[in-house]
Amino acid sequence: MFCRRLWLKPGTGFWTPSQQGAHNLASFHQASLLPQRKLRGLLFPFSELEPHLACSVDRAHFQLFQPSVEDIAKAEKLFSPSPSHKIDYHTSAVRMEHAPSQNQPEVCFIGRSNVGKSSLIRALFSLAPDVEIRVSKTPGHTKKMNFFKVGKAFTMVDMPGYGYRAPKDFVEMVEHYLGSRKNLVRTFLLVDGSVGLQEADMIALEMCEEFSRPYVIVVTKIDKCRQGVLLTNLLQLQDIITQTVGCFPQPFLVSSLHFSGIYLLRCFITHVTGSIQLGDTCQS
Repeated sequence: MFCRRLWLKPGTGFWTPSQQGAHNLASFHQASLLPQRKLRGLLFPFSELEPHLACSVDRAHFQLFQPSVEDIAKAEKLFSPSPSHKIDYHTSAVRMEHAPSQNQPEVCFIGRSNVGKSSLIRALFSLAPDVEIRVSKTPGHTKKMNFFKVGKAFTMVDMPGYGYRAPKDFVEMVEHYLGSRKNLVRTFLLVDGSVGLQEADMIALEMCEEFSRPYVIVVTKIDKCRQGVLLTNLLQLQDIITQTVGCFPQPFLVSSLHFSGIYLLRCFITHVTGSIQLGDTCQS
């Protein structure tokens, strides 16, 4: 089944970035030139872990969102800037009353300090290297809600990290945002794959549940730990997800450094914001 998805139909075009400074794997077009096994791991990182799972483990929830390569290529166009489709930092806000008023769909990213939120957003926007996204090795660097507009399609919001060096009014800021942002269509809760779900993450998860907003868990830094550690943390995380109401059953695995899972996540974002219609039927 995978091979069927891996080849493009005749006449399907890629959107090749012309901007200098883009990562060599920023474009799916470049990734498609890799050997098939390498490409498979970049598109669907879970495929690298699946052979190491016990036969008794249900794999279905790890493979719910399986778009075709045509859909992935279509989604990539929305992350590629053009004169008629500008991608740029829009504004920042320290309180909800300072947040921009807009109607286009919005997705936000929350997570512990130093979980890799800004790095992930930079990887998602890697086809638009002129977009300024500040990434710091110092935990708690992001202190404001940072809004990035993707043309007229949707907006992505980088929220301050919780935990170490979090803004004093973090809880008030995020609760107000989750509770009142009418155009918010999906929250992405980031969890560090090398350490798994922490107590602070559970509080954030419960907050998402409390406001009955649909959310997704993104497992970051999958390149920073051994497969055994990642699998253990992933299975524990899956046990928690099955007990939730608002969480999408499939966690998304990503490496912002190696671009694993980035193309799939781009496609999911464009799908849930209504920016593209998928050719295949996928859950969301």
